[in-house]
Amino acid sequence: MTLEKITMPQLGESVTEGTISKWLVSPGDHVNKYDPLAEVMTDKVNAEVPSSFTGVIKELIAEEGDTLEVGQVICTMEVEGNATATASSDSEEKIEKDKKDSAPSQEIKENKGKARYSPAVLKLSQEHDIDLTLVDGTGKDGRITRKDLLKIIESGNIPKASNEATVQTNQTVENKPAAPVAAVAAKPSTPTVNIPTLPGDIEIPVSGVRKAIANNMLRSKHEAPHAWTMMEVDVTNLVEYRDSIKSDFKKREGFNITYFAFFVKAVAQALKEFPQINSMWAGDKIIQKKDINISIAVATDDALFVPVIKNADDKSVKGIAKEIFDLANKVRTGTLKADEMQGGTFTVNNTGSFGSVQSMGIINYPQAAILQVESIVKRPVVMNNGMIAVRDMVNLCMSLDHRVLDGLICGRFLQRVKQILENISNETSVY
Repeated sequence: MTLEKITMPQLGESVTEGTISKWLVSPGDHVNKYDPLAEVMTDKVNAEVPSSFTGVIKELIAEEGDTLEVGQVICTMEVEGNATATASSDSEEKIEKDKKDSAPSQEIKENKGKARYSPAVLKLSQEHDIDLTLVDGTGKDGRITRKDLLKIIESGNIPKASNEATVQTNQTVENKPAAPVAAVAAKPSTPTVNIPTLPGDIEIPVSGVRKAIANNMLRSKHEAPHAWTMMEVDVTNLVEYRDSIKSDFKKREGFNITYFAFFVKAVAQALKEFPQINSMWAGDKIIQKKDINISIAVATDDALFVPVIKNADDKSVKGIAKEIFDLANKVRTGTLKADEMQGGTFTVNNTGSFGSVQSMGIINYPQAAILQVESIVKRPVVMNNGMIAVRDMVNLCMSLDHRVLDGLICGRFLQRVKQILENISNETSVY
């Protein structure tokens, strides 16, 4: 028998951590390879962690509610030598690596100033000014757990951090090899606020999904200097064309051809012509992405998900409409997969679906911009010949990361999207 470790998987391109929302197994349970072990929540998706081996659950290292970085151990399994997913030589290397990995944890008792703490523990300690070097951990090898801190907070006997201790803690985290304190510090959390409740008030617990959304939105606003611009577009021809084909299209294809599909197609085409918009900030460099993968926002009653239309520039309006239809259904039925949330390079949000005419979106980190497609409304417009006509108008509202993009390039990009949309006619093909 060998002892194998199951680690927090990478559930998204920019995901650095995940929260165990629910364990699906207990110590002593026998599981087969690919059986789900736990439900994990990130700021992008809820997913199940599958087993990499066939064996028996030995220990659950993480508890429900714990947030762990990608690569951290969440549980251990006893696996028979001939049943492991890797060759015996790989297992031997893994055992040797596990021995090396266990050495730093034993140093925690000897010198807590060099200890490593999970993001959840760090966040709690920072919120309540707890000196972690003065806390006795009850976890494995003296590791400080989230429960240890919650117990201290409830008792009210909080060991306060001195300035020196705070510096040491920050230095310890900064020396971590993977996704260090920048990932934690970049997501400042809001401390609990004591708000008195009155008769009739309803307290609604914040779900894990809502916390993840809040953290990602806060990180985006905290890190990216948002700028905003808007352009008015005359989509009268688009409205007439779509209305003329929608019935036949629905009969032939089995799903609706929406206005939103035309907007996504226009954005994808413009991104190909203005690749600077399809970029991300990476600290000391800007990464211009080759693939044009459009993230679309799909809301449920209590959460917001952002599935991705991959290589949208290579797809027809019909192909984009089909993906929008399929992805939205998966979100609403809870069948969206983790890989369908990954790789987005630019976000288009259909805020007009609920009547909005002007809004300022928060950038979908680490992308450099987001476009809000507002509601199409009829308005009187002065035409080029000086006559006034009633036209179908829509506002396109763009938020941008000013570290990556300037107003000039974004203005030209929006002008191109406007041009594409205003030139749609009965001769435009959706196939």
